[in-house]
Amino acid sequence: MTAKDPNGIAALRAEIDAVERSALRRVDPGVRAAVIAGAIMVLLLAITLPWVGDASGWDVLRGTANPVDRVGLLPRMFGGVALGLGVGLSMLALVTRRWGLVWASALGCTYCVLDGVWAIWSRQTVHGPGPGIGLVLAVLAMAVLAVQWLWLALSRR
Repeated sequence: MTAKDPNGIAALRAEIDAVERSALRRVDPGVRAAVIAGAIMVLLLAITLPWVGDASGWDVLRGTANPVDRVGLLPRMFGGVALGLGVGLSMLALVTRRWGLVWASALGCTYCVLDGVWAIWSRQTVHGPGPGIGLVLAVLAMAVLAVQWLWLALSRR
């Protein structure tokens, strides 16, 4: 309290401004949080299913798939990006609820969908086993994540 501000109005105004700035940086996903969490779980399930031949997503990521299947770079790259962005960044964005991470998740998951479509395409253009159910399911889970994050990111007024 000062002579010019006997009631502490300036301090109160500063506190209100700080709360407002903090609220503007945060997002409330509402029901979308459950859909996003479900898509993350489906993505984790898809990594345990066959991606190329009998090789699961984990085998593709570790590079321990059968060499005869000639997995290639695109399915491996999609697996790494899907785990990093689809699981890691999405979980971080859900926990912190920051706008910046929501936008990063939206853009990252959208890129990952394109990467996954290229991975499926690459398995359809080589001699050998085509894309497995796990790879297709992972791309669909990433598409759900991308749509949910984009709707949430674009919902800011």
